[in-house]
Amino acid sequence: MANSKSAAKRARQSPRRTLRNRSVITNLRSLTKRHATGGGKPEESRALVSALDKAAKRGIIHKNVANRRKARLNKAAAKAS
Repeated sequence: MANSKSAAKRARQSPRRTLRNRSVITNLRSLTKRHATGGGKPEESRALVSALDKAAKRGIIHKNVANRRKARLNKAAAKAS
């Protein structure tokens, strides 16, 4: 049980934010798997990069995580071509 008004508010906000963030993270995983199995099509790459940037901007994932994943994506694309 929350001991202060602010803690009570956080307890109310947390489940809503968790659901919203979980859907974004699930979408990121789906895009990553689709890109990996689809042979790395350019339109899938753009969608994945855009989703990573949006998630980082909203604070759902850390910006360094997004940058690392984009770097690995670009490295794999350069190796494939």
